[in-house]
Amino acid sequence: MVGKKIQKVNFNKNFHEISAWALQGVVCGIDEVGRGCLAGPLVTAAVILPPNKTNRLLKDSKLMTEEERIKASRWIAKNAWYSYGIVHHRIIDQHNIWQADLIAMKKALINLLAICPLRPQAILVDAMPLNLFDTNYRDIPVHHFPKGERLSSSIAAASIMAKVKRDEIMNKLGPLFPGYLFEQHKGYSTAQHMAAVQNLQPSIIHRASFLKKILTPAFIDPETHEKQQSLC
Repeated sequence: MVGKKIQKVNFNKNFHEISAWALQGVVCGIDEVGRGCLAGPLVTAAVILPPNKTNRLLKDSKLMTEEERIKASRWIAKNAWYSYGIVHHRIIDQHNIWQADLIAMKKALINLLAICPLRPQAILVDAMPLNLFDTNYRDIPVHHFPKGERLSSSIAAASIMAKVKRDEIMNKLGPLFPGYLFEQHKGYSTAQHMAAVQNLQPSIIHRASFLKKILTPAFIDPETHEKQQSLC
C-alpha cells in the first residue's frame, strides 16, 4: 500500500509573518475548533496581527489552560484584527465536517477582511487547504501546513480565539439542555457525554451524522430527532 505523502515544512516559526513584516505587510492566520465534537457548532477564527507585534502567550490553544487562553484572547482582541466563522450543526450533517470546516474558514476570512484596513500578503491555515477561487481574494497565496499553531503566531492566535468563542457558546447552551453537561465537556465525546446521550437521547444540537457512527440505531430515534431539528 502506498501511503500518503506527508508535506514537509522547512521553515522556522513565524517565517511567513517575518517575511511579510519586513515589507510592512501582514498575514492572516485561520484555525478551527470543534471538528471532533458530537454536539454544537464548528467555530473558526481568522486573525491578522499588526506588523512586528506578537506575544509569548500566542501558542497552540490545546496546550493552554482556560485561564491562559482567556488572557491571550484579551491581548488579541486589544492588539489585532479578528473575526469568526461559525457553522450550525445541521450544516455539518448536511455536508460533512470537511466541507463545513472550509465553509466556516471562508466565512471567518471574508468577515475579517471586510473590517481590516490591511490586505494580507498571505493566508496561513492549519493543515487544511482553502480555495478562494470564488471570492475577491483569489489572488492572495494560501499556505497550509501541519502543526500550524506551533509554527505561526497568527494561526495560534486564531486557534485561541476560536476555542474561547466556542467554549462561551457551549457554556451558554449548557443550561438550555440540562443533563448533557455541555459546560464541562463542550460537546466532545467523553464518557460522561456518551452516558448522557444514551440516557437522554440526542438533543437538537447533536450532530446526527456523528452519532450514527458511534451509537447503535436504538439510541437514535430519527422521527424524534427530526421533530427536534425543526425547532432549532
